This record gives sequence, C-alpha cells and structure tokens, in this order.
Amino acid sequence: MDATTRQLGDIDWIPASGFQLRKAGARFDAVRVDADDGRRLADMLEALCGGEPGPVVSEANGRRGMYFLLPPGSTAHRSWPPGVQRFNSARNTVSYVPVPALSGRTWPLSWYFPPTARDRFVHPLLLLNASIALLSEPPGRDVLETIGFRLSTLDVHDRDS
Repeated sequence: MDATTRQLGDIDWIPASGFQLRKAGARFDAVRVDADDGRRLADMLEALCGGEPGPVVSEANGRRGMYFLLPPGSTAHRSWPPGVQRFNSARNTVSYVPVPALSGRTWPLSWYFPPTARDRFVHPLLLLNASIALLSEPPGRDVLETIGFRLSTLDVHDRDS
C-alpha cells in the first residue's frame, strides 16, 4: 500500500474493503448519469480538468451508472438536465450512494476516477454545465465547443458543410 492509498484510506466514507452505501449529503452529494452518457460525461470532465475531475464511481451492472461525488449541499438547488439523478439530503429526501473500497474485490463498483485528496470533489458548476451541454441537446460540435471541449473524432473539414 503506497502513501497516497494510506492517506486516502483515512477518509471515513471510503470502506476498507468491498463497498458500502453512504448517506448522501453527510460527507458528499452525488449525481448519477446512466450508461454511455455517464461515461461520456466522465471523459468530458477528465478532458476539461486535465485528468483529475474528482471522485467518480462506476457501476458495472444494472444501469451502469456513473456516480459523480460533489461537495455536500451542492446539488439540491440546481436545475439538472433530464438524465441526471441527484443524491443529497435536501428537505424530505434521504438517499444513499454506493462507494467502493480503494482496492480489492468491489464488483460491481469501481473507481473510474479515485479520490486524490480528502477534500477534493467534482466541481458542481463544471459538472452542471458539462451535463447540460451533453444531455440537453444532441452533443453537436457547437454545444461542446461552448464549454471548451474538443472531440478528436470530429472532422474539422466538414464544419462549413
């Protein structure tokens, strides 16, 4: 176990082994985006953040959701696009988020982007704007370029056609 894993192992909401459900809103809020949209959103955040978007949990079965962990209290009073499920402790709300251990047998969960520091989470406004750009309309070039994201698979020569 390296020093970083030991340091992150001291975070009380990360289980020592397997995975556990954690009450949203206590240590973090979360949003879930399912299937390929969730993976595209995580990859977009990685590109926008230079490789460290904050902690993101991947689910391998069922909805194949991606859980983006955000600072506590940051999801409740924002208008998220369709396809985004909030997990928080807003009024009359109790929700739980699955959190895997940093290593070992955690299937069907894994860290798509593991935590890098005790107080480092996904930036709420960056995630909100990226999710609006990706999920609110077809992810065309103009929408994605407005938030600074470039898709390497797009052919720049067909822009005028």
